[in-house]
Amino acid sequence: MSTLLIKYQVKKNFYLYFRIFLQNLKSILEYQTDFIITMIVAVFTQLLGFFFLYLVFQKVPAINGWTLWEVEFMYALLFISGGVSSLFFGGLWSIGSLVNRGGFDQYLLRPVSPLIQVLASNVGMNGLGNLITGGIILTQSLIKINVTWSFQKVVVFAIFLISAVVIRTSIIMAANSSAFWLRNARNTIPFLINTISDFVQFPITIFPIGIQALVSVIIPYAFIGFFPATYLFSNSEWAMYGLLTPIVAVYCLIVALILFKHGLRRYESVGN
Repeated sequence: MSTLLIKYQVKKNFYLYFRIFLQNLKSILEYQTDFIITMIVAVFTQLLGFFFLYLVFQKVPAINGWTLWEVEFMYALLFISGGVSSLFFGGLWSIGSLVNRGGFDQYLLRPVSPLIQVLASNVGMNGLGNLITGGIILTQSLIKINVTWSFQKVVVFAIFLISAVVIRTSIIMAANSSAFWLRNARNTIPFLINTISDFVQFPITIFPIGIQALVSVIIPYAFIGFFPATYLFSNSEWAMYGLLTPIVAVYCLIVALILFKHGLRRYESVGN
């Protein structure tokens, strides 16, 4: 009976999420010019990053044994995960304003999970541009890189993609949940933590041990692109660490949910 109840609750939450998400998406698409401009800016921004790496590799044939398209693969995974997170879970960035303005009052009064409402409350259309550009770069990378594919490796790659989205979204959720404790209108922690992801656009082996520990253990961005790439391309002695990626994803999700849940208990409504 409890299993049936859990399945029902999961289906209900998915249904409610997509209903709220679609309503917000419709409201955004009513302003077609804004939508087109946002898409163009997002695509242009990611293409600049791509050409920057291309120019770097015109001067340097390899970085610590990593070729251009192997680095572009990591770059693509980083922005695909960010694109999905921004497009479907952009509401996480509004946690700070909801705490400071008492916006959670209406969420807590509704018979729907506050987290579901937060996740679907904002549609980041720039994420669609990031997702499209990242997908194109990823496809080109896989074409250019000589990888011996098997059914097992394809399945593992799919798991890596899902795990990358979970890790990126969980880190964003955890970072923005800091607003429950730091009741400050200018909470910079989420932006600082998001900026740290720039380190994993390159192989982390080029950085000092402190940076490697930061992006591998403390804020595990390296499991979005670097460690999956080491496994798929067998590029270093760290290749087998890539298999820890789904475990890290589950860990990040659990920590993020705990922080959000405990943070919500500290919420004191508007005026505090």
